[in-house]
Amino acid sequence: MTRSTQKVVTRFAPSPTGFLHIGGARTALFNWLFARHHGGEFLLRIEDTDRKRSTPEAIDAILDGLDWLGLTPDREVFFQSRAAARHVEIARQLLDEGKAYRCYCSPEELAAMRAQARQQGRPMRYDGRWRERAAADAPPGVAPVIRFKAPQSGETIIKDGVQGEVRLANEQLDDMIILRADGTPTYMLSVVVDDHDMGVTHVIRGDDHLTNAFRQTQLFHALGWQPPAWAHIPLIHGPDGAKLSKRHGALALGAYRDMGFLPEALRNYLLRLGWGHGDDEIISTEQAIAWFSLEAVGRAPARFDFAKLESLNGHYLRQADDQRLCALVAEAMDQPLDETARKRLRAAMPGLKERAKTITELATSASFLFARRPLDLDERAKNLLNDAARELLGRLYPVLAAVPEWTADGLEGVLRGFAEAEQLKLGKLAQPLRAALTGSTKSPGIFDVLAVLGKQESLARIGDQTNER
Repeated sequence: MTRSTQKVVTRFAPSPTGFLHIGGARTALFNWLFARHHGGEFLLRIEDTDRKRSTPEAIDAILDGLDWLGLTPDREVFFQSRAAARHVEIARQLLDEGKAYRCYCSPEELAAMRAQARQQGRPMRYDGRWRERAAADAPPGVAPVIRFKAPQSGETIIKDGVQGEVRLANEQLDDMIILRADGTPTYMLSVVVDDHDMGVTHVIRGDDHLTNAFRQTQLFHALGWQPPAWAHIPLIHGPDGAKLSKRHGALALGAYRDMGFLPEALRNYLLRLGWGHGDDEIISTEQAIAWFSLEAVGRAPARFDFAKLESLNGHYLRQADDQRLCALVAEAMDQPLDETARKRLRAAMPGLKERAKTITELATSASFLFARRPLDLDERAKNLLNDAARELLGRLYPVLAAVPEWTADGLEGVLRGFAEAEQLKLGKLAQPLRAALTGSTKSPGIFDVLAVLGKQESLARIGDQTNER
């Protein structure tokens, strides 16, 4: 689905009447990958013609979300509202060429058409009553709309890069409005003009736009322009097969960042929602660009699985640079870290990231590094630190105090030796020790915890639970 004589140009065209959601992010990704695969351009068009519902906050969220995902457009962002005069010009051109006409239907006439359609159990379609009438018949004081003269016979055929060849009888489409009575252009006209003027060669979008493609194809032909190649990808459903909702994960893209997901993990997951490359699950950006094709997009709706996303994110966390993770954790904790705290975090990161699935989990598990003494123990830690456990740690205290070199390897030998002398399995010692050191029952390996906290802080925390100093 490429045009050998033209440079590939794709576009992502969100409406800023709401925030960028997961389905839109996947559409943007597929457009970006297709353009990158073919050495073309990926463009961003903000379709802000609905001035009442478009908000600066939504525009900022779209731009910020795409930037976070690494999907940077190759040209300056195009705002549809700024091209309104051009859209009106094209509507007037169609009118002058006899390919459009003025319609003076009153609201009452349109309401009667809708009522009749409901009564007959069919969709509302304008009946074309002003298609051939002269302007002299126009009622006084009525501002007309301009309607496109759609073909009334034959069929419109779309060769879709995902859906295959799709046909629609032209009699099923009415004469759509391209210019409103107030002189503003409609979505259908604006999209066609913009795609042509921007040089868009491939339109990749959700299959809920498939019907629009028939109307837009007719407009392209009427204007003597070549339509883009179409590709309509199935929507995303929840794990239960129902339409994706907030309970499934249909959240604004920024929410995933706030929950601690890495952009590369989300990119990989979105890629696998409806597209595949054999049995490959972990796919780098470089591989995705090299492998991406529309032929591999499935026709069935993809199913969003939050657990799979978390698992994939855990993989990318383990592969991520520790310095980068430290910065993300510090940001997630929303508190300044002094040099001692930063050193502890850097030292603990290799162990911390092995157990976490998100930055949020990573920040939670790292919180023991910066906790103030005496620690606030969780319920499980409190239950572990019974009288017998505190007495055990009291006997361990002087042994640790005598350790000359405070390293993870050296401490492992000391703890194993102490446990053997106490005729205990190492876990029976490690569990209460972890509770005393972290206030929790979950942490990196106990030898690493001791090494990261350092001798002075470790002994102080044990002493808080045993009255040893």
